[in-house]
Amino acid sequence: MAKLYLALIHAPVYNKNREIVATSVTNLDIHDIARAAATYGVENYFIVHPAPAQQDLTRRVMSFWREGAGAAYNPYRWEALARVRLAATLAQVLAEIRASAPERRVYTVATAAARTEGRAVLTTYADLRLRLTAETDEAYLLLFGTGWGLPRQTTDEADFILPPLWGEGEYNHLSVRSAASVILDRLRGR
Repeated sequence: MAKLYLALIHAPVYNKNREIVATSVTNLDIHDIARAAATYGVENYFIVHPAPAQQDLTRRVMSFWREGAGAAYNPYRWEALARVRLAATLAQVLAEIRASAPERRVYTVATAAARTEGRAVLTTYADLRLRLTAETDEAYLLLFGTGWGLPRQTTDEADFILPPLWGEGEYNHLSVRSAASVILDRLRGR
């Protein structure tokens, strides 16, 4: 079975004016996505932020659930957080994954909330699900952007782009933790 990884990218991402910015790490994204990652067999969940202060904040939150009062209160949260890694850049994430198995091919899979007119959606959820269940030594890294999403350069450089999640109406602004859970269920759910 292929290995699955997840990266939550805080910089570079778009803001609502389509400017490239860095967003703040949020407590809920740290542990909610970690719980989804553990539930669906993600090898590692990387939180990507270049600012040392944001990395320190993330470490403090994780420490509360790993060693502090939170660990005694909810030991299952610690199990999920054991998969979380910090990185300053996407390149650092890819280097860490490749270092764990240099012979393994690592594919990047971008996610997007916006329609992708003018760009081909390179894979479907069903196709990626088949790839993930195949007997292979490949790895797939799901890229999630915070703020208003991943910049065009990141999605253009990805090996695959998944189509956006759409509900019943035109409103389409799920939290990244909700989107991650839905996508993981589509790819790995029973």
